[in-house]
Amino acid sequence: MMRVPDAPAELPVLTPAPRGAKICSDAGEAVEHIMALYDEATTFLRERFKAIMGGAEPEGRYRAYYPRLEMTTTSFAWVDSRLSFGHVSEPGTYAATLTRPDLFRHYLIQQIGLLMRNHNVPVQVSVSETPIPLHFALPEGAHVEGSIEDRLGRPLRDHFDVPDLETTNDDIVNGTAGKDEFGHRALAAFTAQRVDYSLARLAHYTATSPKHFQNHVLFTNYQFYMDEFVTWAQGQLKEDNDYVAFIEPGGRMTTREGTTGELVKKLPQMPTYHLTRADGNGITMVNIGVGPSNAKTITDHIAVLRPHAWLMLGHCAGLRHSQSLGDYVLAHAYVREDHVLDDDLPVWVPIPALAEIQVALEQAVEKVTGLGGYELKRIMRTGTVVTIDNRNWELRDQSGPVQRLSQSRAIALDMESATIAANGFRFRVPYGTLLCVSDKPLHGELKLPGMATEFYKRQVAQHLEIGINAMEALREMPLERLHSRKLRSFDETAFL
Repeated sequence: MMRVPDAPAELPVLTPAPRGAKICSDAGEAVEHIMALYDEATTFLRERFKAIMGGAEPEGRYRAYYPRLEMTTTSFAWVDSRLSFGHVSEPGTYAATLTRPDLFRHYLIQQIGLLMRNHNVPVQVSVSETPIPLHFALPEGAHVEGSIEDRLGRPLRDHFDVPDLETTNDDIVNGTAGKDEFGHRALAAFTAQRVDYSLARLAHYTATSPKHFQNHVLFTNYQFYMDEFVTWAQGQLKEDNDYVAFIEPGGRMTTREGTTGELVKKLPQMPTYHLTRADGNGITMVNIGVGPSNAKTITDHIAVLRPHAWLMLGHCAGLRHSQSLGDYVLAHAYVREDHVLDDDLPVWVPIPALAEIQVALEQAVEKVTGLGGYELKRIMRTGTVVTIDNRNWELRDQSGPVQRLSQSRAIALDMESATIAANGFRFRVPYGTLLCVSDKPLHGELKLPGMATEFYKRQVAQHLEIGINAMEALREMPLERLHSRKLRSFDETAFL
């Protein structure tokens, strides 16, 4: 049950005027009403906060609520068994709290429309019982300063709801949520407050607005790749294509008409760049830095945007004598020794290779390198990738690790790929990995400054081109095919 802190006895709770539930038989109509309820709630909180900041005396505790979407079906309706989303598995009432309908408008129309079409029932839009924290009601970029409490003479939470981490969790996607306090099952993978939390984190880590994120996301662990992506993206705006803008950290935007805004003076923790299309099917690229913790952090938050695919393009240690520096590794299995997801996704859960992603990556390698068939084996291996949480694993006694690596049939080792794949599996986001061998520590070929510089010059552009080519191929694939049923559990949410 949603835990709401009690207001002090002497403070009345002030809310927007009550509004009844609305039954909608059209997805567009439902989303318009969701937007109206959300705008009314956030406007109420913003105006009260602005008044208090302007010197007005608080009149009580100000509270507004997220919109709620419900669907009830009494039938085990037959739906196309090939579909992995857009339907529920059994009769009952399914519900979700929703936020930022301006950001998710197209997504909501699509998902609600599928529900109506597959079950032939209307949906109900109402005001939920989940309060909107003030921090999430304010415009992007706004901040609630600690000094406010000094001005009020009492804690901010006495007058406004604040983020509550006890109710901001991944219980739904982890399969541990069960029914809500009303006996309803979840309709969406995330609650509204979980989404809002991640949207705020994304802006913090990437220095770009969540509204710029595209449906196809590339991850890397080197700024060299980001520099190459910037050059390529800027060149795309000089071509006749569907890309419309390039956004950099800080919000600097380049279009065919020119550049506006300023580049951030100091790069954020995870610099992110967006080559956008009007339909959202452009490419976002993120430098996640080094390590599984970063990989988990950023994918935890990007997942709420429901991207269509994410791919890891990184460097790895080649584990076979037959490999050479610059060779590619297409992961088809993972050994997870990153540990950051052990509490959310046990290590005994297999992370399967997704055929659609694997084929797109292999075909991209063939296209860019000009090699195919048996000749492709000269520069690319398909096999198991090990992800660990110790960057200096080479300095440990090698007898035990080498034996385990050999038993697993591993061909490469890195610090991020299995984490990104596992979180893709957990969040039902199609995932894939194409790595490039940058050293072979088991064979005396360590990554040294001179070798690395020459390697980067030679290989980065080609590796990135392969990743972009794969993403553009995936973009042309129908969502019903890309979003595989193998990512869905027994009792899934209807929303993608």
